[in-house]
Amino acid sequence: MKDSEQRAGLLYAIGAYGIWGLVPLFWPLLKPAGAVEILAHRMVWSLAVVAVALLALRRWAWIRGLLRQPRKLGLITVAAAVITVNWGVYIWSVNAGQVVEASLGYFINPLVTIAMGVLLLKERLRTAQWAAVGIGFAAVLVLTVGYGRPPWISLILAFSFAVYGLIKKKINIGGLESLAAETAVQFLPALGYLVWLGSQGSATFGTAGAGHAALLAATGVVTAAPLVCFGAAAIRVPLSTLGLLQYLAPVFQFLLGVVYFHEAMPAERWAGFSLVWLALTILTWDALRTARRTRAKAARLVAAAATVEVGQAVGPATKVDPAVSAAPREAPAG
Repeated sequence: MKDSEQRAGLLYAIGAYGIWGLVPLFWPLLKPAGAVEILAHRMVWSLAVVAVALLALRRWAWIRGLLRQPRKLGLITVAAAVITVNWGVYIWSVNAGQVVEASLGYFINPLVTIAMGVLLLKERLRTAQWAAVGIGFAAVLVLTVGYGRPPWISLILAFSFAVYGLIKKKINIGGLESLAAETAVQFLPALGYLVWLGSQGSATFGTAGAGHAALLAATGVVTAAPLVCFGAAAIRVPLSTLGLLQYLAPVFQFLLGVVYFHEAMPAERWAGFSLVWLALTILTWDALRTARRTRAKAARLVAAAATVEVGQAVGPATKVDPAVSAAPREAPAG
């Protein structure tokens, strides 16, 4: 792959994770709309934005095939329900001043994903992965003591996103197409809620000014844009690089919570986060080491296969005609 393509991929990845990391700055701008109204607008406008994108790209053929697969449609419905919970809790937590706890959810998400792989898919973990999961569990205990309660926001965000990722693997369709299908499932309930809210005189869309209405409509762009960037990055940079860059989003969220929103960080919370970061460091080191060994093994297999192919091409030694062998050779010149 060309260096320019990889550089473009890195920029796309930084764009995707950067938007996801800085989105806590956006949700408070939508007040006085409540979290549920914001969530409903996000569903409605996301479908509109994705539909325009698919129309521009002429990518409609997948719909007919999807409609013929009831099992996949069922999985998409479940995925839509799970991501609705994730989106709703995240919007509420940011507007309720819980950005730091929300960022923790995305820090521990890789650990939850690994734990689910063991429990649900019977996957076998390496020693370093077991250590990382154990340290992550200890971090949750420390944070539970520090908060005086389990970090419910973090756990709901981490588990819902891990379940969502597991379902997406089984659905196995493109990111843009998947978002279109999921928001299509969400669209009618969300639109119905907004219509009901308007009939009660409680809707802020159209009553809080044109700027507010434009910001609510922009929720579709905020949802779709990072996904498009991520899709562009995924085909240009190695998966190991994306795995490292994924921590940009919760890092940005954490820094916003501490530096911009001035959320409290007592000693026990620092201790819990430090344990999470230690677990992620171990997990990242193990992933990079495993990827390096896998590449080295693949290179050895390719080299061995090339050696075998050369040997087969040469074949058995060519027989020499005795008459030719007995012919006198030319004397060297001079």
